[in-house]
Amino acid sequence: MPTLSNRVQSADVFEPGSSQHKAILYVGCPPIEREAAEKRFASSKLTVVWIDSLPQAVDELRRRERPVVVDLSRAGTLQFVRDLRAQRPASVMFAIVDSGRPDLATEAVLAGLNEVFVRPIGGRRIINAINRELETAQPGTADSSSAPSDELYCQSAAMRSVSTHLTRAAGVRDGVLVRGEAGSGLQVVARAIHAASAGSGDFVVVDCAGGDPRHLGAELFGASPDGHNFGSRDFERVSRSSRLHDALGGTLYLRNIVEAPNRVQARLARVFRDREAVLVESDTAIDIDVRLVAGVTPDVEAAVREGRLRDDIYRRLSGICIDVPALRNRREDIPLLANCLLRRACSLARVPAKMLSRPALSLICALPWRGNGEELATLLRTIVDNGAAGGVGLDDVLRYVQLNTGALSSEGGTLRQARAQFERRYIMSLLEQHRGRMTDAAKSLGIQRTNLYRKMRTLKITRERRTVSGARAS
Repeated sequence: MPTLSNRVQSADVFEPGSSQHKAILYVGCPPIEREAAEKRFASSKLTVVWIDSLPQAVDELRRRERPVVVDLSRAGTLQFVRDLRAQRPASVMFAIVDSGRPDLATEAVLAGLNEVFVRPIGGRRIINAINRELETAQPGTADSSSAPSDELYCQSAAMRSVSTHLTRAAGVRDGVLVRGEAGSGLQVVARAIHAASAGSGDFVVVDCAGGDPRHLGAELFGASPDGHNFGSRDFERVSRSSRLHDALGGTLYLRNIVEAPNRVQARLARVFRDREAVLVESDTAIDIDVRLVAGVTPDVEAAVREGRLRDDIYRRLSGICIDVPALRNRREDIPLLANCLLRRACSLARVPAKMLSRPALSLICALPWRGNGEELATLLRTIVDNGAAGGVGLDDVLRYVQLNTGALSSEGGTLRQARAQFERRYIMSLLEQHRGRMTDAAKSLGIQRTNLYRKMRTLKITRERRTVSGARAS
């Protein structure tokens, strides 16, 4: 997998935070759409060089290395990617795919593209991807403490629904409740809301279960001069050293709010009811211009009924509720997420970026992922840390999958029964991933289509035929 080398990090193309325009080569955009695309990208200080042929692309890259963006919606562009990758293995390449073509997204990952975007795409996301490539190009610089992936992948219908609610949440200052299983990317969704909003403040994270509960109030509100954290009869008091003050103009994201002491919950409910507080240092009232977002588990209503989460803070938080699906319910997003997580794992391990083989990616897409994205990230880090040679193959995944994913259940039975159970789940998942297309599923399995039919009869698997919108790219 290619990364940005020192020879391509010229200021006008790659330098993070530069006020100058960044330049990309763009393949596959119809001429009639180019003027509108240029205006859209120009707002993000992104300059486009339009590419109409493979020789033109190779010539441009020989003169100056730049990221290549390929729109895969046009017939023939996937083969263009393969041909260009063969001639320019070190070039950084991104793909744009339609939301209804998860098969193209998978093929783009297997072709060695650095990142795959789902349409619509703006210049800001491309610039963010370029900056991520800069981090990947410097092994060991990735932040191991951050979320499994800071990119929100919305290839699946379930995540496109999340994206719709996210856009609505970004346009208002109401409280937001992000619900989902542990490891499903709640903080990533919260950060995406913050990034899409008009505010200029920071994204501030507070874990309400991350330390001594007695100190949580001081962390959120700061300490009063007399050492007490209580508010006045009129307003709560906050200090400049508080996390709440840090979040002014931005977003305060609360993890594990149910674990917060009752008194802290009451103070939060009060300050977000009043939207004002007294600044300790000046004894003056200030506006609390903060978006409040909390990540919670799906059973949060039970916590309200049981009194573990106060009703008043729940009301302040639940102006907008966004339900984040488990990874097993958004399998179309797994190839893109796995590609991102594998690249990050390689950067942390200070090794060259690796690619997933087709069988390995097919297996990863079929596993249950009860721990969601965090479990997938752990598996890929384990594979990389234990020195997978070259790319990541099927054997590399199988070596650790039973320990790390619980893919094989312990329901009892013989080894033959356990193997049949796994094969049945695996084939059913692949058929779902390929929308019932037997040829594509057989290709992923590495077997002939006739053998797949025979397997399905033996395992008593039926399929539903689904159609894919749009022309199939070559």
